[in-house]
Amino acid sequence: MSLIELNKDTFQDAITEGGTVIIDFWAPWCGPCKNFGPVFEQAAEKHEGITFAKVNTDEQQELAGALGIRSIPTLMAFREKVLLFSQPGALSAGQFEELIGKIQEVDMADVHKQIAEAQTPASENNAS
Repeated sequence: MSLIELNKDTFQDAITEGGTVIIDFWAPWCGPCKNFGPVFEQAAEKHEGITFAKVNTDEQQELAGALGIRSIPTLMAFREKVLLFSQPGALSAGQFEELIGKIQEVDMADVHKQIAEAQTPASENNAS
């Protein structure tokens, strides 16, 4: 099982290692967070090739603020350093499994190509 705690010092390293990282932003007082916690942990046990991380927003207010976390729980999913999913709200086990499958199915070569094209100035795109 790959389940880690992240903080402002470890967050960037975790998402730049290149694999899939799914992050649960939570707080100890949050009822929906408590309900989603076991779902998240079961998925972490089931999916060995994915890093599952938790961020306690009470302890990591600076990190949560920098990432625009306004509601908890919030899930974020990164793959190959690219944010593919960010949404507040707890998911059922079935919804979470579906999300994990969709994240793993994304054609990252195409995503990186689209990012590169978006970063290329329009004058270069029109040059032939």
